[in-house]
Parts: sequence; structure tokens; C-alpha cells
Amino acid sequence: MPVAPAESTPLLTREQVLRALRQIAREGRPLPPSTVYELVYRGRRYPPRAVAELAYRLATGNPAARWPRPAGAPTNALLESLDFTISTKRPVLTSGSGPDGEEVAHQQAEDLYTGLAKNADALPAHVAEPGTAYAAPAYTRADALAELFINEADLDAALAGLTRRRNLLLQGPPGTGKTFLARRLAWLLLGAQDESRIELVQFHPSYGYEDFMLGFRPDAKGRFHLVPGVLPLLCQRAAADPSRPYFLLIDEVNRGNVPRIFGELLLLLEADKRGPAHALRLPYAPPDAPKFFVPDNLYVIGTLNLADRSLSPLDYALRRRFAFVALGPQFGAPLRQQLAARQISTDLIERLYTHMAALNQTIADDPELGPDFEIGHSYFCQPPARPEQASEWLRLIFEQEIGPLLADYWREQPATAAAQLRKLLV
Repeated sequence: MPVAPAESTPLLTREQVLRALRQIAREGRPLPPSTVYELVYRGRRYPPRAVAELAYRLATGNPAARWPRPAGAPTNALLESLDFTISTKRPVLTSGSGPDGEEVAHQQAEDLYTGLAKNADALPAHVAEPGTAYAAPAYTRADALAELFINEADLDAALAGLTRRRNLLLQGPPGTGKTFLARRLAWLLLGAQDESRIELVQFHPSYGYEDFMLGFRPDAKGRFHLVPGVLPLLCQRAAADPSRPYFLLIDEVNRGNVPRIFGELLLLLEADKRGPAHALRLPYAPPDAPKFFVPDNLYVIGTLNLADRSLSPLDYALRRRFAFVALGPQFGAPLRQQLAARQISTDLIERLYTHMAALNQTIADDPELGPDFEIGHSYFCQPPARPEQASEWLRLIFEQEIGPLLADYWREQPATAAAQLRKLLV
């Protein structure tokens, strides 16, 4: 690894950067996609740090040399000092069709920020990378076991399924902590509570392919543009940072029309179909757009609520691409310890445990319901700050949250629902 030149010595010259750009154009060299900024040269766009690193390798004669400056402002400032244009990256892929499409494209080109101030009083001299407000706190195995209500063996099994398949679905009744666990699994593989590498979406009946993958959307003036959805933008970030994992968390997977939303992702999700070698062209993408692929360092974790009878089951093609982890109610020692630590009385804890055990047994034994409809522990994970309020807190949870759920479970048998609620309130 070469030693970086002293700051007083220029790292690169304009000719060295031009030499790198010519080599990229000549060889058709693939570069990792940029995330926030692009170097614009002769109508083409390049990731600034990748160009700088190639120029640095050519200048030092070392093909393994690493560019000594981080991406963003440090690299952009140097390239701008050599009279190269750095622009902020736009999410719009192409202008809409119609007679005003060419005008829109021209206006976008006029609005392009070049890094060179048109008005020195109004614009900064260079683009600045958005700074990180704080370092992400570390997250360890001990942290996970301290706040999750699953045992160590189950945690290991969930992590093994996620690392093996790259895709994991957490399924279970309501209130079993599926979304809570999904985020903690991501933190464990990240080693930190790093939200910058986690994207959370929730599926619903109106969510579609255009929101998730690629589609036309109107701007403020009612003109339509082709805009990438959540997944391509996250894949772009992950591909530009291949040494670190990225996570897509999908809450309530089965509330959406999954085959329609996923589209090409249904194929590319497979662990052995990742990377550029398996890239596909998206239907709406323009002919000159790069093909889409899912990078190997992207993990997908979804949650499934098994108790919602209005939802369609997942098809077998989708199921084959995921590892599944079943979660159930956890009325065990961890919840008991948490409640006791908040000074909830032993008698009230025993009442809670006894009533919920009896209710869940009744639900599990009902032929029209079953174990998928049992009620989870997360309803009781936020006890009141003042211990004297605990009895009223528990009563209101039974009346306002669990009671209506039971009325829905036994909507054809209201007397049964009312009887079960009365048992909880005794």
C-alpha cells in the first residue's frame, strides 16, 4: 500500500484524471454507481471517488492503491479544484414523454449544479457531503439477548437463516415482536445501530411496483418522470459499498400484492442470483440505462402477520426464496423480569400470566382459530412509569386493545368474545 502524498503536494493533476476518464471510456470499465454526487464530463456521469481512485492508481503505478480521501466533500473539492464539474445526483432517470419532454430535459440541464457558483454570494464554492450527526452506537450479541424475548438458540437459528438465504421472513401472531426482532437482527450483522444502512417499508394494498422498483411519477407541475423506487436506490448504495451489509426491512409483507410489487426481484432475490452477472433490464427503463441487479451485500427481512384473514397466502415461488422463522407469544422469564424491574407487583404479574395463558390456550384449541391467532407479549412491554398505575394500565389493555381483537376473532360468536374478556377482567 503506497503512502499517501503529503497534503502540501497535489494528489492528482487534471491530466491524470483525464487519463482515467479516457481509460474508462475506452475499456467500458464498470464502476460502482454513485450515491449522492456525480462527476459530469462531456455529457457522461461518473462516480467521483471511483474516478479519483483510478487516476490515483495510474499516477502511482500501483493497481492496488487506495484513494486516501473519503467520498463526498474531500474528493469533490479536489476534483473541482481541477476544473471538473460535480453535480448532486437526481432521482429522475428520464423526462416524461410528450411535447414538453425535451423542454423538461433542457430545464433540468440548466438547473444542474456544477459546483461553480453562478452567484458567489448565493452559492458555496463546492458541494458538501451531508455529515453524520453522531456515530452509531455499537450493538452486540449481549445487547440483543438483553432486550429480546427469544433464547440464544433461536437467535442463532434466525441469524443462520438470514446469512444463508440473504432473505428472512418472521411470521407469527399479532404482538410477537416481529418488527422489533427484524431491526435487531440487522443491527447484529451491522455491529451497530446504524440506521443509514437500513431501509424500512411497509406494504399495503395500494403499494405497487412503481413505488418499489421503477415507475412514472408526477412532479409539482403535473409532468411525469421515470423515478426509481425504494429498492433500486438501496441496491445502488449497497453496490457502491460492497464491504458492508445493507438491509431492507419489509413490514407486513402479505398486506401487499407481493408478486406485482416484487416484479423482477422475485428472481434476483435468490442468493445465487445476486450480482451483475444476473442483471435484468427493468421494463420501464430506457434502452441506455444499466441493467438492474441485487448486490450480494443486501439482506431482506420481512414480517408476516398470520392472523389477518383478509390477506392472501404467499405463493410457493416466493416462499422458496426465503428462510422462515416462526415467532410465538413469549410469556416467560424475560418479560417477568422486565415487569418486575419496573416495580410491577408480583400478584399483578401472576394475574397477567395466568389470564394470558388461559386465553391463548382457548384460542389455540378453537378449530376456527388455532395457534396463529394467539396474542403476543408486546402488548405488555411498556408498563407505566408509576407502579401504582399498573393495575389500571393492565385493565385498559385488556379492555381497549385485546377486547376488540377478541370481538373480531369471534365475530360470529359475540357471547364467546364477551365471556373471554370478562375472564381477563376478573
